[in-house]
Amino acid sequence: MIAKLNGTSSLPTEAQNFLVSYKALLKEMSEPEATEATINLIYRNYYGEMGGAGAPPDIPTHSNRKAADNVTAFKRPPARPPKSAGTSDAKPRLPVALIFACLVAVYVGIRYLLQ
Repeated sequence: MIAKLNGTSSLPTEAQNFLVSYKALLKEMSEPEATEATINLIYRNYYGEMGGAGAPPDIPTHSNRKAADNVTAFKRPPARPPKSAGTSDAKPRLPVALIFACLVAVYVGIRYLLQ
């Protein structure tokens, strides 16, 4: 990308060398093949610099098939049956006043025991 924008002067010398070899490969073969060969060259060089012993492991080549669409379509959740007033499936709820009264009773009981 930087080569296409003519911004190679800001690259380090090693990257400029890779770019020169890419341009040489581009004269011999098509752009995708030259790109793949340059990527493999950079990979082998990096593997050696990082202390890799022997030949670097093979990396799979870029395939021309399109990526599978991984977006799932929106699906509306199934409709819930309407709740009727007569069903006892609902969880009984305690009124707030009853909870407050129980808390007051516990507080008074603790205060009474501690005196």
